[in-house]
Amino acid sequence: MGFKCGIVGLPNVGKSTLFNALTETQAAQAANYPFCTIEPNVGQVAVPDPRLDKLAAIAGSAKIIPTQLAFVDIAGLVKGASQGEGLGNQFLGNIREVDAIVHVVRCFENDDIQHVDNRIDPTADAQVVETELLLSDLESLEKRIPNLVKRGQQGDKESKIGASVLGQALDLLREGKPARLTKPRDEEEARVFAQAQLITAKPVLYVCNVNEDEAAAGNALSARVFDLAKAEGANAVVVSAAIEADLVIMEMDERLVFLEEMGLHETGLARVIRSGYDLLHLITFFTVGPKEARAWTVEKGSRAPQAAGEIHSDFERGFIRAETIAYDDYIALNGEAGARDAGKLRQEGKDYIVKDGDILHFKFNV
Repeated sequence: MGFKCGIVGLPNVGKSTLFNALTETQAAQAANYPFCTIEPNVGQVAVPDPRLDKLAAIAGSAKIIPTQLAFVDIAGLVKGASQGEGLGNQFLGNIREVDAIVHVVRCFENDDIQHVDNRIDPTADAQVVETELLLSDLESLEKRIPNLVKRGQQGDKESKIGASVLGQALDLLREGKPARLTKPRDEEEARVFAQAQLITAKPVLYVCNVNEDEAAAGNALSARVFDLAKAEGANAVVVSAAIEADLVIMEMDERLVFLEEMGLHETGLARVIRSGYDLLHLITFFTVGPKEARAWTVEKGSRAPQAAGEIHSDFERGFIRAETIAYDDYIALNGEAGARDAGKLRQEGKDYIVKDGDILHFKFNV
């Protein structure tokens, strides 16, 4: 299914540069002035997964198709956005449509790049954006909850559940804490809470944009952001947008040498994707054959029919069973035939919970 991450941050923190590098396009105009990104740009990125190449090599697949990740470069935000300042209303509207927030914060010194507040303080920058999102959610719930309470008192069960769980979120917001720290008591509360689509309930990944020579270990500024992320129930990674921009124009062999010289073992894209998967509780399954080896994404805990539905709705509707091989077994036994002969090809039914790395072949009848 993939997922959509909205890249946000104050103006001139490097978010459009990062977007261009991640998507290997120049779709977003990276320029040294506020609001250079007026409309959200969307870029599809192939999710790197070395397992897919190994599977394709064993199966002799003619094509390799990775799963996709969407990045949305959202216009820069300034203080007062929740009241419509700058591009506030547009920003808030765009951010409601993404699954997760990739919040780029500036953790580098550079006198040639102007900061909107003339200071380098990534935690303060992060709190400017977070505050505007908090205020937007606060206003929404303060309007919504009185009606839920009233209907709940009249016997409406759904409203009573909403008043309870969203009341907990409202208390957090009034304390200056994000709604994602809300703890629904059961599945019904979790469902109602998710339906509220609060901005601060979205998972957040802080991307600490550092100078090239600090990309491997980060710096004191990025360390503060990691502490902030931990307190907020968010994630954080260190990336140098400048390095990622350089990598875009290199051949693969050059990239590997360059990364090694910089003390890095992988690209910033790989770190962002891995953290994003963790953030959204996503896993990958594969379909493998002579025509193609393909990766698919589902939420952790998904059952086999749901995974089948990612390929085609008919597969889910007419699901019979899933022929399943664990990734390690497929590799160790050199493919489907070896796995079958060794008794490692399993027939799984509708209640099977898909595991990360499963190779699946669906049987269905519509």
